[in-house]
Amino acid sequence: MVLCLAVTLIHVFLVFLHVSPANVLSERYDRQIDAWVMPVFEQNWRLFAPDPESVNHQISARTRHTTADGTVRTSGWFDLTAVDRSAVEHQVFPSHTAQNMLRRAWTSYRDTHGGDDRAHSERAVMMRTYLRNIAADRVAAHRPGAFDAIQLRVVTVPIGAPAAAGHSSAAATRAATETRRLPWWEVAPDGRN
Repeated sequence: MVLCLAVTLIHVFLVFLHVSPANVLSERYDRQIDAWVMPVFEQNWRLFAPDPESVNHQISARTRHTTADGTVRTSGWFDLTAVDRSAVEHQVFPSHTAQNMLRRAWTSYRDTHGGDDRAHSERAVMMRTYLRNIAADRVAAHRPGAFDAIQLRVVTVPIGAPAAAGHSSAAATRAATETRRLPWWEVAPDGRN
C-alpha cells in the first residue's frame, strides 16, 4: 500500500514538472523526467495557457505499386486532411481521434525527425511508423488496389493575422507556404510494416 502511494505521488510530481513552465528543478532533471513521462504519459498541452496552432497542415499521400512484370505505378496525391475534415464536419459530437490523430502524428514526426527525415532515436522510429501506418490505413480505406510504398506531402500554410481594413494578407501567406515531401516508405501487403 505504501509503495503504491509513493509511486503515485512520484508520478504526479514528475508529470507536474513535465507540464509546468520551466524552472530550476525541471531543467536540472529534464532527462530523468522525460524518461519517465515519454512516451506513455506524454502531455502536449500547457498547464496555464493553451498553445494554439499558428499553421494549417494539408497532408496528402500517394502510393507506389510494382506489378508482377516489374512496372512501377505511382498514384496521384490523395488528400488525407480532407478525409479528416469530412469526418468532423456536420457531426454533432465529432470524434477527437478524427480531429487530431493525423495532425498529432505529423507534429510528433516533425519534432522527432527535424528537417532531414532521419530517425535519431527509438521514439523517432516509433513516430515514423505511427505516421506511416495512419496514412496507409486511410489510403487503403478510400482507394482500392494494392500498394507497396507510400509517400507523404505536407503543405504548411501559416494562419495569418486578420488583415487591416483595405489590406490583404494573401500575398504574405503565399510567400510563407512550405511544401515538404517525405521519403517513400515501404509497406507490407496488408498496408503496414
